[in-house]
Amino acid sequence: MKRAVLKSLRFLPVAAVLMLAGSVLLNVSAVSKPHADRGTKAARSTFEQGLFRQGRHVFRQATFGDQAFWGGALRLHEAIEGSKLGGVGPGLSPKAALGAGLKVDAAALPPAVVKAIKKGKVDLNSPKTTLALLKLNAVVGVRGFFNRKGTLRTVGLTCAVCHSTVDDSFAKGIGRRLDGWANRDLNVGAVISLAPNLKPVTDLLGADEATVKKVLASWGPGKFDAKLFIDGKAFTPDGKSAATLIPSAYGLDGVDLATYTGFGSMTYWNAFVANLELHGQGNFFDTRLNDPVKYPVGTRAGFFNVRHSPDLITSKLGALHYYQLGLKPPAPPRGSYRRAAARRGKAIFDGRGKCAGCHVAPTFSEPGNNLHKPAEICTDSFDAERSPTGKYRTTPLRGLWARAKGGFFHDGRFATLGAVVDHYNSCFGLGLSNRDRSDLVQYLKSIH
Repeated sequence: MKRAVLKSLRFLPVAAVLMLAGSVLLNVSAVSKPHADRGTKAARSTFEQGLFRQGRHVFRQATFGDQAFWGGALRLHEAIEGSKLGGVGPGLSPKAALGAGLKVDAAALPPAVVKAIKKGKVDLNSPKTTLALLKLNAVVGVRGFFNRKGTLRTVGLTCAVCHSTVDDSFAKGIGRRLDGWANRDLNVGAVISLAPNLKPVTDLLGADEATVKKVLASWGPGKFDAKLFIDGKAFTPDGKSAATLIPSAYGLDGVDLATYTGFGSMTYWNAFVANLELHGQGNFFDTRLNDPVKYPVGTRAGFFNVRHSPDLITSKLGALHYYQLGLKPPAPPRGSYRRAAARRGKAIFDGRGKCAGCHVAPTFSEPGNNLHKPAEICTDSFDAERSPTGKYRTTPLRGLWARAKGGFFHDGRFATLGAVVDHYNSCFGLGLSNRDRSDLVQYLKSIH
């Protein structure tokens, strides 16, 4: 990739003199300037394409050294192998892995494997097949590291495990990658619970294994609690899980703050997750987390000032961010919304519904600081108070239709877009009719 970028920086020579009909000399600068512009644009285009490819590789393949945690500490690879293959327990079959929401990249499967699967000659109930898929680097977001003898040495996770899914074009859970789409099928808690050694987690939280497994089981598909490992709050005051929906990572170009509560910029959050959630080997600094009252777990663990040498994370953040900014929101499928109703809904969105006051096009969030106090949107403050901001971010709405699984709002409390519209209709006293609210939903489904 570096050779390609360097190669692109060599400009073509520009002719110094052009002669017309017997020796009319054209000005050299007038001729060379357009050529130089074209060369500069070509170099810039090549550089940008290279940076995009680099970011895609980071997003899909970089573990940031987190295999030292998932394999080395939790020994998750042993649970994948199973006792018959040198690990522990029954092992993880492809059928069980797909059942837990893990995905398989069909593009990584050789034609012979594809043919064998179609003919039913691949045992999807055998951990051996899972290891074969890991060797092919076909399990989205999961990297297997193998010994020379072919046995699984350790395992690591990448950004894609939560923020990619597949289109099911081959079979359910197997297909072409959809980077940036939240994997709302992934049962993160169930996957972590497979680990033979949860002591690093129990020690961090100061809880016994039974309690930790109860918390992990409470998350369910499509949810993860990134703040549990800094504040230790596993449940809401009314006893529900404190986990939040895995967010999508597309359509964020121009959006200021990341996460439901605006912890920081996208680059900040990438560093937070890579260091503190994936447990990669990097450097991270945020004195806001040095608060023994608000963040007792993170303060005890020193998560406000993490240092590793070498740092395997920071150098990758720029390209990763660039790739994420290039993830465009998906267009809604044909026939998934009623066009005439959506046109009427847009007028309501921009007018009487007052939606455009916060969800400002083209980002459909707010330019600048996009945070609001809980009372402003008629909701409780529990999750907001777990953030340094104490507020909720105005969620970008592009590609909203593709994040319907699991519900809406940070915790999925509203099962449908209709329920969201009803909430704001009541909160702001909008007085929208049934048809108004229905039309507004159709418009929300169309935004991309």
